[in-house]
Amino acid sequence: MSKSYLITGGAGFIGSNFVEYVYKNEPDAKVRVLDKLTYSGNPENIKSFKTKKGFEFIKGDICDKKLVRSAVKDINIVVNFAAEVAVDRSIDEPESFLKTDIFGVYTLLDALRQSDCLQRFIQISTDEVYGQIMEGSFTETSELKPRNPYSASKLGGERLAYSFFETYGLPVIITRASNTYGAKAYPEKVIPLFITNLIEGLQVPVYGKGKQIRDWLFVEDHCSGIFSLIEKGKNGEVYNIGGSQECTNIELTKMILKIMGHDEKMIKFVNDRPGHDFRYSLDTSKLKGLGWSQKYDLQRGMQYTIDWYKNNEPWWKPLKKTLDKRFATGFWGSKGDRK
Repeated sequence: MSKSYLITGGAGFIGSNFVEYVYKNEPDAKVRVLDKLTYSGNPENIKSFKTKKGFEFIKGDICDKKLVRSAVKDINIVVNFAAEVAVDRSIDEPESFLKTDIFGVYTLLDALRQSDCLQRFIQISTDEVYGQIMEGSFTETSELKPRNPYSASKLGGERLAYSFFETYGLPVIITRASNTYGAKAYPEKVIPLFITNLIEGLQVPVYGKGKQIRDWLFVEDHCSGIFSLIEKGKNGEVYNIGGSQECTNIELTKMILKIMGHDEKMIKFVNDRPGHDFRYSLDTSKLKGLGWSQKYDLQRGMQYTIDWYKNNEPWWKPLKKTLDKRFATGFWGSKGDRK
């Protein structure tokens, strides 16, 4: 029997890729997307799904109690991607992050308390809840020390979800993923920003000296990790999803430049942001113990991503026009989110 999914934030980057992954693996699945369609939610991301039998789109806010109660009816699997996600924006506007990333999670969980068909609630969190790590890798039991309003709000949401597992018995699983990249990522993020800047003949802004280290996860591997947890994960548990592809920001930049045929003259170093986490690194042995493994190394994933943006200018050019020019040029002063 086919399962029914509610994908909140399903018109966003990872959410829409996950909808596509579900259909590839469960062609008969019923999928309902709930998305507020803020700046990073794009109707174009879900346009191709509208012809699928059983697909439904609801425009709305996960903080809307009445709407959420209706949206969760007859749903087996809830995957909550809906969130305010950019660190820069959280520095400028922390209140909206607290509302969506904490109260929105509460609204979903509270509505699901009455469900008699819920099998999984997957709360999508982030590796940033751990803070930074100079050596080694974070395990799921590492100390949690978020260092900006975004990561603090995500931690609040995931801990609230865990409390509903302990208190009310909801089948909650929490994921903490490393930096994800791939097709359909909003162009303020570092990889699509750099790719689209270079296509437009613009320099790429690198914070500080580009020494910060990130672990990069291709979006399809992220989706397969979530899907594995729906099938094999244990309720009440946290699972790291990482790409095991660490590199410095300057190494990442030079890789993009090389693939796209540019030299280092296209790099513009800009002021670093306050509290910029130096390094993230995840131990993914717990998830791999369930049989999951990533398929894409950084070189392969980056080539695919660059090709997608080259071939889909009508998708990103309108978004780039509305993007705050500070993102494209790097003139953030003491602020910014290049991850």
